[in-house]
Amino acid sequence: MGNKALDYTALTVSLIGAVNWGLIGFFNFNLVSWIFGSGTWFSRIIYGVVGICGLYLLTFFSRSGDQ
Repeated sequence: MGNKALDYTALTVSLIGAVNWGLIGFFNFNLVSWIFGSGTWFSRIIYGVVGICGLYLLTFFSRSGDQ
């Protein structure tokens, strides 16, 4: 069955990251840098967590057939 809480957390963080990339692409506005500053250690941690969650979501492909 898997860990649903981890799945939903990773999906939520990845969606927030996708919205941020959409803002960058369409409006040249980086929400993370605006809130936490450009190049700060905290913003780098946020980018790292979003990346890790995205990599974790790759496991959905292998689990998509398991019901």
